[in-house]
Amino acid sequence: MKQVLITGTVVIALGIGYGAGRVTPASAGDALAVQAMGAPAAVADEHSAHDMGSMGEPRAETQQGSAIPASAGTAADRIEKSPRHAEWVAIKVGATDSVMAWVVYPERSGKAPVVVAIHANTGINTWTRSVADQLAADGFIGIAPDLTTMFRTGDLTQDPDRAAGSAAIRQVTPEMGNAIIDAVAKYGMSLPAALPKYGIVGFCWGGGRSFSHATHAPGLSASVVYYGSPPTADEMASIKAPVLGLYGGNDARINATIPATDSAMKRLGKSYEYQIFEGAGHGFLRGQDGNEPNTVAAKAAWPKTVAFFKEKLGG
Repeated sequence: MKQVLITGTVVIALGIGYGAGRVTPASAGDALAVQAMGAPAAVADEHSAHDMGSMGEPRAETQQGSAIPASAGTAADRIEKSPRHAEWVAIKVGATDSVMAWVVYPERSGKAPVVVAIHANTGINTWTRSVADQLAADGFIGIAPDLTTMFRTGDLTQDPDRAAGSAAIRQVTPEMGNAIIDAVAKYGMSLPAALPKYGIVGFCWGGGRSFSHATHAPGLSASVVYYGSPPTADEMASIKAPVLGLYGGNDARINATIPATDSAMKRLGKSYEYQIFEGAGHGFLRGQDGNEPNTVAAKAAWPKTVAFFKEKLGG
């Protein structure tokens, strides 16, 4: 089993909160950060039950390109070869609990805004961590928290298997998710290298959490929703941050919610823009391997994401 060194203590079978074993939470100035000792192996596709089309064989990194997030098949290699500093940290949530988060720093001379990346419906994985690395490559402090930390045991720096991740995700209530994201954003913005602004981006289940967080957090500066479900119209009334929605054309379940979302946001005077990428499926950013429409969508969607964050977060 992989061992993680945290402030001089070797932690094995690490768990945090809600009945699991606890670790001391981090503050921005603590030496609790843990530098990654290699990348975990890729896990089964978290979107296998959705309309992603054929995944095919992983493409070589040179074919896919490094200006957008890695695919499922290239994420581990992307992390392993990244020149950026990355580390695991335990971030305090409330009085007694903590969550694990993967933090990646950009290579830049000035301070950077923070972007929190929210995983899909089987929990944190290597691919989500590679998104944090891509955010850092684009000039942000990228943080990928594990919202299921409090319902896991074992080595929390490893990808959960699909069944365990799905079981844990069902226990994360909207209120708990927002509390965790609040704590992660506060931690990120308190880092010496950070600007006091943050955005959020999420995928599938995480896309829904990104939209939901916008209804909760008045200090949020931007929310990007990749193929996630919207909040209710009543909840949208409290949104202050601009929202960008990015969707695959072959995703009728999610896309059926877009017209009502657009109408409600306009009626409420909220900022909501969206784009549907024809031919792409649900989970297209992760599902690029062997799927040309998904790859085309990813190459168009990610620059739009980066431009949106740069406009709204500055830095």
